[in-house]
Amino acid sequence: MTERSPMAEILELKRDRLRRLRERGVDPFPPRFERTHEAAAVLDEARTPLGSPATVAGRLVQIREMGKASFAHIEDGSGRIQIYVRSDRVGADAYDFFKRDLHLGDFLGAQGKVFKTRTGETTLEAARLTLLAKAFRSPPEKWHGLKDPELRHRFRHLDLMASPEVRRGFEKRSRLVRAVRGAMDAMGFLEVETPVLLPQAGGAAATPFQTHHRALDRTLVLRIATELYLKRLIIGGFERVYEVGRIFRNEGVDTRHNPEFTMMEAYQAYADYHGMARLAEGLFDAGCRTLGFEEVEYRGRKLRLQPPFRSLSLPDLWRDACGEDIHAVLKGKDFDRGGLERLASRLGVEAGPATPSAKVFERIFDARILPGLWEPAFVLDHPTAITPLAKCKPGDESLVERFELFAGMEEIANAYTELNDPDDQRERLEIQLRHRKAGDAEADILDADFVEALEHGMPPTGGIGVGIDRMAMLFTGNPSIREVILFPALRPET
Repeated sequence: MTERSPMAEILELKRDRLRRLRERGVDPFPPRFERTHEAAAVLDEARTPLGSPATVAGRLVQIREMGKASFAHIEDGSGRIQIYVRSDRVGADAYDFFKRDLHLGDFLGAQGKVFKTRTGETTLEAARLTLLAKAFRSPPEKWHGLKDPELRHRFRHLDLMASPEVRRGFEKRSRLVRAVRGAMDAMGFLEVETPVLLPQAGGAAATPFQTHHRALDRTLVLRIATELYLKRLIIGGFERVYEVGRIFRNEGVDTRHNPEFTMMEAYQAYADYHGMARLAEGLFDAGCRTLGFEEVEYRGRKLRLQPPFRSLSLPDLWRDACGEDIHAVLKGKDFDRGGLERLASRLGVEAGPATPSAKVFERIFDARILPGLWEPAFVLDHPTAITPLAKCKPGDESLVERFELFAGMEEIANAYTELNDPDDQRERLEIQLRHRKAGDAEADILDADFVEALEHGMPPTGGIGVGIDRMAMLFTGNPSIREVILFPALRPET
């Protein structure tokens, strides 16, 4: 005979109690309940004077039985409120029901009047109690919260249940996203939606997820960026567009990366990357004003988020950090592989023959330059070889008008003066195609339809992508992306 687990026995016992409740005519899951006050409203004497009637509802988080009278706390989305339950007030049967059939985790409705206890705690004296939902499973660790990060992320509903601080963090994120949208709307941008399922992925150096559309009998991919479709809107006549949407990249899972994440991309006609820097500062300013602070504690250090931000030249940073001109690793619009390998060897950076040049460049940057990018800063003028969709700097085809915004040693945003020459764009994407054929799976694709769209003419344009999750990490002081995504991707349980 198979031995039953303790949890199975507990669940069977609770289902038996549930059956007996129904036999007594009690509905353990009534369809509705009219609540007049949230907990926070009851606690505010300006809104709910003492003696006022109120009907509240929430989850039972504490019960203290004291003979013929008991105290309990219920919690709703606004906070906790104490309930006073007295036998001669609610009736003997209701009081017995409260003591015998209600447990931590159950949802309870209470109707009564507001008063203050001798200790000064605002309390609702219950005249009527209603069971709203019976909980089969006990709350996590008796409301002390989950300690194991893996469990917190895997069972987010328990994490939110046990930790008001976690809930407040996600409320901050929501307010931040609203602030971003509000700032973009105030600057005259039109919010749009572009396709998620595409015939091919473009607009970023990343590996896409694939799926199959049965009706069309074709393989499609999930988007890795919204760039190429948003630029089509600029070509079509819109002058300021943006999208806040989910992006999907088939990449590793760690504290800085999640395979699906939220990006805000925006494109503005008659602007360049300097205009996009001002736009980025406007978003951070809106976030600071909305959340009511200018600096945070991040990775144990103070980090100021209020603009203005510094502007730094990548060629200057490269020369200071690597001891040579950045052009020593560049050859026109591509990399000088020999120069890149020699520098990597001298700096002790891994650069095996199968490692794509773009990855070697990134490793050198991360090792030598990234550690110095703590305070928010725009790092301007990147190699053309890793930025096929941006316009070259006048007089130097090796570099493009691009910046990355860093803060707390995290890349937060990426912006270009957008390339609008279709012939140059085709040439750049053909170089990327050669890298892809040579084994770089993350090299950009040659999107012939997009190049054809460019041939209809696109005005001078600035574009930017802002990582909403990375921005939320900064504004909530969380160095892990899993703390700002409600349901992050996790490895299977072993």
